[in-house]
Amino acid sequence: MNDDQREPIDKPISAVEVPAALAGERIDRVVSMLTGCSRSEATTLIEAGSVTINGEVVSTRSRRLEEGDEVAADRPARAPANPIVGDPSVALAVVHADELVIVVDKPAGLVVHPGAGHAEGTLVNGLVGRFPDLVGVDWPDASRPGIVHRIDRGTSGLLVIARTLDAYESLVGQLSARTVERRYVALVWGRFDAPAGEIDGPIARSHRDPTKMTVAAGGKDARTGYVVEHEYHDPAEVALVSCRLFTGRTHQIRVHMRSIGHPVVGDARYAGYRQSLPMRRPFLHAATLGFDHPSTGQRLVFESPLPADLASVLARLS
Repeated sequence: MNDDQREPIDKPISAVEVPAALAGERIDRVVSMLTGCSRSEATTLIEAGSVTINGEVVSTRSRRLEEGDEVAADRPARAPANPIVGDPSVALAVVHADELVIVVDKPAGLVVHPGAGHAEGTLVNGLVGRFPDLVGVDWPDASRPGIVHRIDRGTSGLLVIARTLDAYESLVGQLSARTVERRYVALVWGRFDAPAGEIDGPIARSHRDPTKMTVAAGGKDARTGYVVEHEYHDPAEVALVSCRLFTGRTHQIRVHMRSIGHPVVGDARYAGYRQSLPMRRPFLHAATLGFDHPSTGQRLVFESPLPADLASVLARLS
């Protein structure tokens, strides 16, 4: 989840207790996570005296929080957003559902939430069609009910969705603390010199093309671990890798793998499309998702097998 992609908050939050996972975090980051506003708007709220810690106004955005601190923010409400229209015909597989969380297996080609050019037919529309109680919750962003993280339109695989605000805050805290396990399977170009590695490179929006991301000094902290599972030599030199996200930046795996000379096969945006192994989408699948249940604390781990289109590509390799 990316701070610069959040929407401004619609209304006040009051007396949110800081969980252990967020202890030591800056107040501007916590306000951003809990309210859904951007970091810059969180700073504006703080400078305006609209944020309190334990009932006292805080004026320094770099103030570090302690476990148990109570954070509150205030802002005049905006006009309500257009209601989300439920559409149970949207294709998605519900892997798990209880009173607090939903885990889905998203097919490639499905946009996660409504936005410019995608007013309907998104995963969120499908969720609301199946779980109408999602629209009855006062989410930080009404257009993204329960959404705590996303995967790209062309990527398939597992997502967790919150059904209550308490569950949302728990999952956001786990993502911030980097205790959520997210592993992807990717097919990438080229041969590796080592069987495993880690890419630690900040990611920022490209100045040349604002629809792309790039590794750049001054970008947001980003870290990806990878393990080479298998290498193939015919009809092309490619490798099947398992990638673990330690952070969750936009296009992170695609950008990181390209930065080390191994773009994802089929990824036209990041130099991964080649005629020797043509594909209609990037070979990238969110295969493993693990997190602590917001109520019980039980560790839940889900696995998703490769979808048929990706499995058929592997079957052609030797």
